[in-house]
Amino acid sequence: MPSRTREAIRTAVLADSDTRWKWGALTARRITATGAEPTGFVLRGRATPTARQLAETGVSTHAPREVTGAEFLRAVRDAEARGEGYDVVVLALVGGTVRAVLQGLADLGLERRPVIVTGYVGVVYEKLTDGLLLRHGADVVLANSRHDAERFRAVYEGVGAGSDPVVEAALPFLGGAPYEPAAGRDTLVFAAQPSVPATRAERAYVLRRLIGHARLHPGREVLLKLRSKPGEHTTHLEEFPFQKLVRELAPPDNFRLVYGHMGEVLDRTDLLVTVSSTAALEALHRRIPTAILTDLGVREALGNHHFVGSGLLASFDRLDKGAVPAPDATWLARQGVASDGSYEEAFDAARARVAALLALPGLPPISPYYTAETAPGYLPGILARHRLDVTAPEPRESGLRRIVREAARGAYRHGVQRVAPVVRRLGEL
Repeated sequence: MPSRTREAIRTAVLADSDTRWKWGALTARRITATGAEPTGFVLRGRATPTARQLAETGVSTHAPREVTGAEFLRAVRDAEARGEGYDVVVLALVGGTVRAVLQGLADLGLERRPVIVTGYVGVVYEKLTDGLLLRHGADVVLANSRHDAERFRAVYEGVGAGSDPVVEAALPFLGGAPYEPAAGRDTLVFAAQPSVPATRAERAYVLRRLIGHARLHPGREVLLKLRSKPGEHTTHLEEFPFQKLVRELAPPDNFRLVYGHMGEVLDRTDLLVTVSSTAALEALHRRIPTAILTDLGVREALGNHHFVGSGLLASFDRLDKGAVPAPDATWLARQGVASDGSYEEAFDAARARVAALLALPGLPPISPYYTAETAPGYLPGILARHRLDVTAPEPRESGLRRIVREAARGAYRHGVQRVAPVVRRLGEL
């Protein structure tokens, strides 16, 4: 079968949250270098993003189609049958879902399957080994930095799996103008995370210290940048939204909650503070002063241990006194920040690998590390949870059925986001 030229590349992205849609869509563009917009799909589930969340990512003028895993596989199969098969499929998903979709794509038996690309949306600070082995079988596993590439290859080689798919790249959403102070502007932005820190006490502590900092510095604007509005879902469950906690306090006028595209918020930021958000890497790429909080400890559970050696660790006490951490240049170079202007070259290796795979007369079979032989007590449960049966008839949905389904989905989301946390807290009494 003839290879496909770069100009003819068709890409599809399957994501399971707003942040992964952003990563997947931008990754698809960078690794193909065609400028063509990928066909977008988002998985229907707990973290299915709203239209507002998708629009806020700013990565596409066309909303991705909401699908089940089986519906996505049907779309891939049907596109191939029409002679419009996808050349590249980017799986912007959690590890278990990647493994299930890999199995589904293998079972389709396509005459020419797509090049499969996956990776991580940000800092990899937990479940490194399990997450990587669940992603094994993709043709390209992107690492966002030299540091990650070395760790990824060590895991694959350590279990006897091939490490060729690991390709060093960078986060695809880094960008924006380099930082320049503006006369009369003094803005501190705290980049919130939905599950870090996790407890109500820790989140209330962070909020009190932010408000206290605003009172100590009345000439400084203190912004709490939030990922989602109450009732919306993110990659991780947010049990104690800052929007609710702030109602119990009386913040000064120079403290505000803000939403919106992170890049636009960074345009007016003079100091970015976070526990471990990927926003720190976005800020560092633009040379914006950045601080990683140590008040709650430097712990794996918080993810801020990733920044050990960065020179960025600081407490609120230090920030209250005017401290501004200075990043370590060696650490930055290993983290894919590319603040030296080499960012556009960061995706050259990924483009080359994708082009080489597309040039082959045929791609090899999908060969994941986790199989019925290597993980017979683990893999069946992962595959069963996703129910990717493309042979089942696709139901015809009436208007009433669609309304009922949307209502049921809303009820499910409410249960997960609102009722379940209350029940868990009651159980702790």
